[in-house]
Amino acid sequence: MEILGIDIGGSGIKGAVVDTEKGELSAERYRIPTPQPAKPKDVAKVVAKIACHFDWQGAIGCTFPAVIKQGVAYSAANVDNSWIGTNAEALFAKATACSVHVLNDADAAGVAEMSLGAGRGQKGVVFMLTLGTGIGTAMFVDGRLVPNTELGHLELNGREVEPWASDKARKDKGLAWKKWAGRLNSYFDYLEFLFSPDLFIIGGGVSKKGDKFLPYLKTQAPVVAAQMLNEAGIIGAAIAAATVVGHKAPAKTLREK
Repeated sequence: MEILGIDIGGSGIKGAVVDTEKGELSAERYRIPTPQPAKPKDVAKVVAKIACHFDWQGAIGCTFPAVIKQGVAYSAANVDNSWIGTNAEALFAKATACSVHVLNDADAAGVAEMSLGAGRGQKGVVFMLTLGTGIGTAMFVDGRLVPNTELGHLELNGREVEPWASDKARKDKGLAWKKWAGRLNSYFDYLEFLFSPDLFIIGGGVSKKGDKFLPYLKTQAPVVAAQMLNEAGIIGAAIAAATVVGHKAPAKTLREK
């Protein structure tokens, strides 16, 4: 089954047609810079442009950097605050004239990796961490998604983790890879104290450079790079949408009965 996956980020919005059975892109991805400020109507126009680029008329899976419940945004990370309370699913469906399923961006990346990537078949507690403009987190317990964890916003040593340990923070502060890994170690130690995870999966654009920082990470649980790298969000969004339209059943959520 092919479904259009769209990944909305703070700096770019990218999409591609996805083969949800193989977890692969069926066409070269198409990227448009995120409008600044990233207000609902402006982002919806970009989503529509991506759908038009692929001449798409089927179901769409779409990630969004916020807490998403029944298609409604309840927070606004790296996008305009006017998103809070906006029904993103309804907005994108109207803009594209397609059926749209929206979920948290890190949750989507996690669904991809747990379904067909680095976390496939993994039992226990698994964290998918997307390190980029911010820090996205997806938590799975025996393959079931605990939605909207947003643990990049935890407070550690009197500061929020995200602006201190994200890949953006590394670039903005000119941190050496080893020093940045030290910040990640502090964060991962805290997650291990709270949740005792069995596996960490690192995603986001920086996952392509794992050889530069993974050797410096010192955790009890194994740490691996996402197999789908920066395409995990697109693929996971499509897989999640496939679940909604009844074609495939990837990782379930704890809300399901």
